[in-house]
Amino acid sequence: MKSGDTHKHTKKELQEEIRNLREEIEEKTKLAEERLNQLRYLQADFDNYRKTMEKVRENIREMANESLIRELLTILDGFDVALRSIKNEKEREGLEMLHKNLLKILEGHGLKRIESLGKKFDPYYHEAVSREKSDKEDGSIVEEIQAGYILNSRVIRHSKVKIAENPEKDKT
Repeated sequence: MKSGDTHKHTKKELQEEIRNLREEIEEKTKLAEERLNQLRYLQADFDNYRKTMEKVRENIREMANESLIRELLTILDGFDVALRSIKNEKEREGLEMLHKNLLKILEGHGLKRIESLGKKFDPYYHEAVSREKSDKEDGSIVEEIQAGYILNSRVIRHSKVKIAENPEKDKT
């Protein structure tokens, strides 16, 4: 009789221990899922941080490029002035070649000259420095005083222009 009781008792103890182990497994599983979710959030946060830092680095690079390119615009302006004043064809060709090479390099970094002559005045791209009576359409650009430039789709210098003043041709 005693051996049967021990057996029953042992069976009850085993069942209790199995129940306890199942509860412990459930707790550990929940804890593991919580930790896994924390890791996923941490990974997402890290990915966001990495992307943000890449954008910051890109912005710093673009600002550094923009600063350098703004300074180089004075050289382009100098070429424009020199090209208008040189009469000797061979000297002019050499200077034009240097000007084109410099412009090509800068274009490779996102610089684009704003086309102005003959266009309609647009305050986003142009700065009107004077008006001139003309038979051209009112508000059209008749002379470019200083070239304007766009860097990576952003105006970094407006074109300084002279615009036509012709009230008669305004309403055609």
